[in-house]
Amino acid sequence: MSGNSKRRIETDVMKLLMSDHDVELVNDNMQEFYVKFCGPKDTPYENGCWRLHVELPDNYPYKSPSIGFVNKIFHPNIDIASGSICLDVINSTWSPLYDLLNIVEWMIPGLLKEPNGSDPLNNEAAGLQLHDKTLYEQKIKEYIDKYATSEKYNEIFGSSNSDSSDEDLDVDVDGEQEDEEMGYEHDTEYGNDNDNNEDDKLSDISTDELSEIDVSSEDEEIE
Repeated sequence: MSGNSKRRIETDVMKLLMSDHDVELVNDNMQEFYVKFCGPKDTPYENGCWRLHVELPDNYPYKSPSIGFVNKIFHPNIDIASGSICLDVINSTWSPLYDLLNIVEWMIPGLLKEPNGSDPLNNEAAGLQLHDKTLYEQKIKEYIDKYATSEKYNEIFGSSNSDSSDEDLDVDVDGEQEDEEMGYEHDTEYGNDNDNNEDDKLSDISTDELSEIDVSSEDEEIE
């Protein structure tokens, strides 16, 4: 790991730890941790609490972090089995200018507010989001009730360590087979298959949105 990457990892993780977010390092390792993520207000997700699993590669921020949902969420661009996220700005169009706070406070909330039903990882959610908003929102709330209420979050993750069993998450939903495994696998590779190129066109982000991104002065070190 280069000195620049090490400093940037320490800087970004410390900013996250010093924020209002609930962050749990795995074995005091700044390259792997969990973040408590609450659904954005004025969306069907606002009453939900999810646990995000984050892994930072050795060449972060030149390569994007690996991020996935641990407890289940019903969303067109989030795989229901693995928790992986289909989001260009943490995959193909990632830039070192972004940091972890951008992801937690802007990118993922933005995805929940404006799903892309034309490029789904969950076909059922995409179909409902495009054709039946009422049923779509009903399914979101159903998943929150079964997997992501504050009470459920605290029961499963509140006082347990990162290796705790998530067996209580194995709930049958609309006749689907009950899960045989705990929540989501923590060693899942979350949707970072594309090589990262900071010069890629950010096709899914408007100029106005980019202007809102908080780019810390520490990022100048990597240029």
